[in-house]
Amino acid sequence: MRLSSPREQKEPSVHRRVRGCAVALALFAAFVPGCSASAAPAKTSLPHQPGKPLPLERLFDTTAVSDDARPGEADFDGSGASLSARDLTAAGWTPGRVLTVQGARLRLPDRRPGTPDNVRSAGQDVRLSGRGDALALLVAGTGGDEVGGTGTVSYADGTHSPYRLTASDWRRGPLGTKAVALPHINTSGGQLAEQARLYVVTVPLVPGREVASVRLPHAPDLHVFALSVRATSPSWTGSWAASTSGYPALGPRTDRTLRLVVHTSVGGARLRLRFDNTFAAVPVRIGSATVAVQAEGATAQDVPVALSFRRAAGVEIPAGAQAFSDPLGFEVPPDANLLVSFHLPDTVPAAPVHRLAVQRSYVSEPGDHTADGSPTAYATVLTSWPLLTGVDVGGGPGSVVVLGDSITDGDRSTMDANRRWPDVLATRLRAQDVVPHYGVLNQGISANRVVTDRYPGDGVSTDHGGVSALNRFDRDVLAQTSARTAVVFQGVNDVRWGTSAQELIAGLRELADRGHARGLRMLAATILPCEGEARCTEAVDAERIAVNAWIRDAAEFDGVLDFDDAVRDPAHPARMLPAYDSGDHLHPGDAGLAALAESVDLRALVP
Repeated sequence: MRLSSPREQKEPSVHRRVRGCAVALALFAAFVPGCSASAAPAKTSLPHQPGKPLPLERLFDTTAVSDDARPGEADFDGSGASLSARDLTAAGWTPGRVLTVQGARLRLPDRRPGTPDNVRSAGQDVRLSGRGDALALLVAGTGGDEVGGTGTVSYADGTHSPYRLTASDWRRGPLGTKAVALPHINTSGGQLAEQARLYVVTVPLVPGREVASVRLPHAPDLHVFALSVRATSPSWTGSWAASTSGYPALGPRTDRTLRLVVHTSVGGARLRLRFDNTFAAVPVRIGSATVAVQAEGATAQDVPVALSFRRAAGVEIPAGAQAFSDPLGFEVPPDANLLVSFHLPDTVPAAPVHRLAVQRSYVSEPGDHTADGSPTAYATVLTSWPLLTGVDVGGGPGSVVVLGDSITDGDRSTMDANRRWPDVLATRLRAQDVVPHYGVLNQGISANRVVTDRYPGDGVSTDHGGVSALNRFDRDVLAQTSARTAVVFQGVNDVRWGTSAQELIAGLRELADRGHARGLRMLAATILPCEGEARCTEAVDAERIAVNAWIRDAAEFDGVLDFDDAVRDPAHPARMLPAYDSGDHLHPGDAGLAALAESVDLRALVP
């Protein structure tokens, strides 16, 4: 399910379908925070009284979760089907538990299986408080198709803002945007081996205003389990980030410490880390974690400093959820490599991963080696980034988020050298004083597309191309720490694999609309020429040229980065200049990536 501003334009069906997936993922995330094992007795649900907002749990009128031994006690969809309490527990979604999804903390319904745990959306007024950038909801539909409607947020100062909420179906909705998927559905006739989905969605709020209540849409097939205000992070700036590109098998590994090397864009005197259990079906446990500045390889410059999670040494992250470390007083240098070490005490057969790190990290021999300053225990090299998705630093002006594919991911750039074009852009920002020294967050995924999923969004997979830009936009852009400006630099993989210019333009337009609805400055970069690569035929180049013409002329974005112009051969515009070509005719080499970053007018990044 996805919440959106009423300013959104009507979109082509392919666009709405992809967006619905993203909405579904967002909704699922919101559901996670409210489930914990010791449930309180159900309270009597009260009829809606317009003008009298009530806490959400006092409006619960539908039972979605059943004990597997007593499935008849729940009826989520009107046909006697329900969610399995055992499956939810296995995913770490226990009654009353607070989960963090897309940066929002959501409390799962604190109800026993077989008692009311959600509300059918019928215009109820829900009491809620807080200031933030978005309202987050854990939702699912039960009508068989996408369902939604409009609602209203009321603020303490007497003002209001409208929103539109859309939810995917709990049995048929896309897996690419789910927050969590469960392996069974309970029925009175027996358990079915069919996946149930929950979604987390967000809707924009007016910045700075205190929320007083939320009126839900009139959409009876839309079910709401939890909602909260996602707080902003004005005291933090994103310094490094990576997108989850898949959920591959990992060995499995047991009792190992991972020491990941990540490169900061900006520095600060405080630090916090973000770990994401994206796409997972089961929780993952981090036993302990440390951070240090890298000397070389797996060697720390000083003794690694221990991190905590809500004052505990470690944390269990439920399926589909995330965890932030507690703020740590730690001097983070800009333009430096950090060693982030975390111990996985349990067997981890698969994990969410960013596959193409273009950076060597390390895996230890058995044991907790997070406190080791020496590299002795770290005998195995790792070239991906599992679980870790963000490094934030205290203070700063906020971040520029780059949504891209393999060119942004740094494919064909020099290993361990940090020569991706967003790295070069960060260097330029640090070296000047005309615009703020923004953090730069690289959300590129190799093989990623705008309108089509490569990784299906569920289960263990060998494909690391990620879900589509449309389906990951909420998580990888809107939920990023202190995002101010987003750059969309994608599309070559779409046209190379048969997406028409019209379909791609629809997808790019939706990204612009969704970013604008959240107050982001949205920039688009033109698609690079790639003649000479096997799939870059004349027909593909014609589609690329049409998309680039639209980017330059349509004014749907707030600005254009003309990367095509920066690297193409003037004598042969369908190909890159040889000096910029890595040799495969698709990816620029180090010099070409630097040319992209050098072509950016830094003033265009300022909201």
